[in-house]
Amino acid sequence: MQNNIMYYRKNNNIECIYYKNSIQSYPTHTHTNHVIFGYILEGEVCIICDGEECLYHAGEHFCILPDTPHAVEPINDSIYSMVSICAFVDEMSDKSGNEISYTKRLKELILEEPENTFLIEDMAQKIGVSPYHMIRQFKEACGLTPHQFQIQSRVRKAQKLLEEGKSVTEVAYATGFCDQSHFDRCFNKIVRLTPSEYKKSVKRLI
Repeated sequence: MQNNIMYYRKNNNIECIYYKNSIQSYPTHTHTNHVIFGYILEGEVCIICDGEECLYHAGEHFCILPDTPHAVEPINDSIYSMVSICAFVDEMSDKSGNEISYTKRLKELILEEPENTFLIEDMAQKIGVSPYHMIRQFKEACGLTPHQFQIQSRVRKAQKLLEEGKSVTEVAYATGFCDQSHFDRCFNKIVRLTPSEYKKSVKRLI
């Protein structure tokens, strides 16, 4: 399939993604400490944000706050063109207003070293709560389960390493994936490009 997704980055704080004649859908994901501004150039898309479906047509725009779970779907498999700007913001309080300290700490640990193994059972036992309770509280605060958030964070780190010129094999190992095929699957699911395609697609803006 022709590569019709282009990434542009500036100073690690702003990312612009241009989708040209795309039919790609994106599963539920979040953007940590980043606000998303989207503008539909052609066609129409469905943004499923916090479980609510909203349709956006050519000439319309949308905004998604940090840690808000959302998905993107084309309408009736029709093509669309869209520009999405992902802008870094200082850490914001979680949308529920009651983020618990251990969920915040776990979030920080995953973001700092997503390649590491974090056993929810061990962490839950240390602070005296059940694993189920800890997972539920984390999802309420961060929009994803700890496992989903870790995979997403590994892919985000992989994107940065690929931009630095590291090989796909090096990046798969450095981000904690069990093998390159697993890395390829997870990367493609979130970015909708293979790691090699992403290396060719991304452009750095001075």
